[in-house]
Amino acid sequence: MNWIIGVIIACEIGFWVFVMLGLFSRYILRKKTLGLFFLAMTPAVDLVLLIVSGIDLYHGAHATFAHALAAVYIGVSVAFGKQMIRWADEKFQTHVLKQQVQRKKLYGLEYAKIEFKGWSRHLLAYLIGAGLIGLTVVFIHDLERTAAMLRVLATWTAVLIIDLIISVSYFIFPKTEK
Repeated sequence: MNWIIGVIIACEIGFWVFVMLGLFSRYILRKKTLGLFFLAMTPAVDLVLLIVSGIDLYHGAHATFAHALAAVYIGVSVAFGKQMIRWADEKFQTHVLKQQVQRKKLYGLEYAKIEFKGWSRHLLAYLIGAGLIGLTVVFIHDLERTAAMLRVLATWTAVLIIDLIISVSYFIFPKTEK
């Protein structure tokens, strides 16, 4: 296993540890400031991943799927981080505190708008990740060493287009109440 994959896994675990510490501090310890501190630390995990990946490439490593995954992870974390934390917050309230979280069920145009907003976040994640991949390719200046990153970018482009088609389909074929 490429060691960079281990760093990505550690960063993913670190992200969720900070989220859980933040929620635990907020709700169980009733320390909102401490909870906010832990939640604010989640972007630091991304910074560590970016630095480690950059150092590895700078020292001559051939870019692998794992290096591209680091760029994808950073883009997704920035674009969806707040929503992931909100999701974890709701799950914490429901399963740990046994509080009922009310969510309005959406249909029709409202649902289509939410889906498109989700695609817009996906686009933001893509732009950040693709930008990091592009900067890496330019910085390394060796297409042979960065080819794996470009392959990941091509796959992600296809996924982004499929996601757009699905999101737009909800405007054409609205979700209806069963």
